[in-house]
Amino acid sequence: MDRNNTKWEKMLHGGDYNPEQWLEHPEIIIQDIEYLKKAKINEVTLGIFSWSILEPGENEYQFEWMQEIIDRLYENGISVILATPSAARPKWMADKYPEVLRVNSDRHRNLFGGRHNHCYTSPVYREKVRSINKALAKRFGSHPGVIAWHISNELGGDCHCQLCQEAFRNWLREKYGDIENLNRAWQTTFWSHRYDSFSQVESPSPRGEMMLHGLNLDWKRFVTDQTIDFVKAEASALKEEGSELPVTINMMYDYKGLNYFKFKDVIDIVSWDNYPTWHKEPETRTAMDTAFQHDIMRSIKKKPFLLMESCPSATNWQSVSKLKRPGMMKAASLQAVAHGSDSVQYFQIRQSRGACEKFHGAIIDHYGGDDTRVFNEVTEVGEALEQLSNLAGSGTNAKVAVIYDTENSWAMEDAEGPRNKGLHYKEAVLKSYGGFRRLGLDVDILDMEQELEGYTVVAAPMLYMMRSGFVEKVRCYVEKGGIIIFTYWSGIVDDNDLCFLGGTPHGLMDVFGLRSTEIDALYDGEENCGVPQKGCSMELSRSYRCSYFCDLVKTDSAEVLMTYERDFYAGMPALTVNRFGTGKAYYVCADFEEAFFEEFYAKIADESDIRNLIDEFTEGTRSVRKVPEGIEITSRENEEALYLFVQNFNCSSVELQLPVEHGEIIYGCYNGNVKGKDMVVLKFRKNYND
Repeated sequence: MDRNNTKWEKMLHGGDYNPEQWLEHPEIIIQDIEYLKKAKINEVTLGIFSWSILEPGENEYQFEWMQEIIDRLYENGISVILATPSAARPKWMADKYPEVLRVNSDRHRNLFGGRHNHCYTSPVYREKVRSINKALAKRFGSHPGVIAWHISNELGGDCHCQLCQEAFRNWLREKYGDIENLNRAWQTTFWSHRYDSFSQVESPSPRGEMMLHGLNLDWKRFVTDQTIDFVKAEASALKEEGSELPVTINMMYDYKGLNYFKFKDVIDIVSWDNYPTWHKEPETRTAMDTAFQHDIMRSIKKKPFLLMESCPSATNWQSVSKLKRPGMMKAASLQAVAHGSDSVQYFQIRQSRGACEKFHGAIIDHYGGDDTRVFNEVTEVGEALEQLSNLAGSGTNAKVAVIYDTENSWAMEDAEGPRNKGLHYKEAVLKSYGGFRRLGLDVDILDMEQELEGYTVVAAPMLYMMRSGFVEKVRCYVEKGGIIIFTYWSGIVDDNDLCFLGGTPHGLMDVFGLRSTEIDALYDGEENCGVPQKGCSMELSRSYRCSYFCDLVKTDSAEVLMTYERDFYAGMPALTVNRFGTGKAYYVCADFEEAFFEEFYAKIADESDIRNLIDEFTEGTRSVRKVPEGIEITSRENEEALYLFVQNFNCSSVELQLPVEHGEIIYGCYNGNVKGKDMVVLKFRKNYND
């Protein structure tokens, strides 16, 4: 691994290992290492929940067992990502220092138990974490077998204790400076909720204030910032002892408790835990949703990420914990690699005997043998990763992007607007994402703080809240030739959830050549329809259904491409385009069905000359073609080569012409068909167009 660039020398294959649960059975640990080698495991993550064993009494460190295991793993060619144990504190600490336990929004302090039941603000907790982190870094920070630090585990939750209240007030003082600025930002004259001083402010509570949307937003932002500060403190303690190893935190699926994009400058590597509910919906739909999450993680730092956790079999915490059918675990693992992961890691290596995860899937189950179906499939993944080892560190160069903004989601969900149940924000984003993906295009997922330059097309669905500076980014982007797609319910409020005056989408009415006048919320099951306009610059082939939202706009310079079919607004615009500078701004007025986005984005890709790699190599192909249902096309590249991934999530083979004559197949079998649940990887020299 290149520690300066956080580039691994190979694809990592491993996962969470808890040998502290087996210290009374050293023969099991010895056997585990032999099993790991057989399964092509080259990494394990240690120490995530080991604090009570590492420090059984205050300042009484017992690291010998961990030293022995790390040494033994290293001798057998297995590296370690070493965790800091802050996710679950020992009982002695909670008993002696009750301030380390969280207080809930009702202002009741929790009892000892669970995990993440700690206050990020508590000076005592921070000092205890700092002490053990320094001790771990001093002991293991330069060990040749330790390759990275895993900070805590699945960070999340909030604390409402008095320490956190005061920290929140200080955060507000720094942001607003004067209490009158806060009163204006939060519109506190509503219901006579004005504050006279920052000392009067309390965090949101069902027993108190929850109707000031600015308060709710700022509390969520504070929780993110306080969590970031906690992570910084953990990393700083490790570096104080001279450790130069990269640090990561393991993120979670579509988690709304934190704004993950804010962590991009705090951690060296993004990693996440992936637990899809395969076989519940059609595999192709689950695959698309999972691909979206992978692309979020890759886009946070625009670098390869780690798949820190996945289940080799069935979980035990989902409402129904279903087994992965044969081949599904391998397909899911390789999908992560195709979208930018430099690892496939599992929870867990060996199944626990007791407590709440004793039935969670593992590489080695309670039977304890290496002749299980799951063990064999894990081994197959290890063999595949060895074949793909040269991909480690390679990136993805996407020409299109979709904006999915956490703070926008926070504000919209709290807005009490046209639909308080079923906003379908994520679903709207997935329609745009899926529209691009079904054309075989790589897609980055951005938030409003990231730059738009470098992308040919950017889709920005339902940007209810315009964060500071984003209006200027959009104007500049379109003016210089970019293509932007906005939708209904966009540009409504500012950073504080205060409604803009003077018309929406705020600051961009001239860019889109229209003004939104009203928005109609449709009942569940109610529909309207968008009808193509004949003779316009983009003639769609048919009408498309729409539901949930219908934005009623008044055009100025915008060209109407579709109109509504029904209701009192029949004939009003349903899709428009406006030229601004050298670019174009499209406005999708309604929540259209998925098929609309497939045709709409295909036409935009054609006019933008964006094609996937298969089409680029196919002679006579001048327009982008939709890829077959269930096929995923992605790419990665490094300085020497470009890699094309073609994955089939169908159960049966799909006929597909691949440009094998221009490159070489480095993984998978191809004879004109891509087998069901299989992947083909082609390698091309970087200057393939020369």
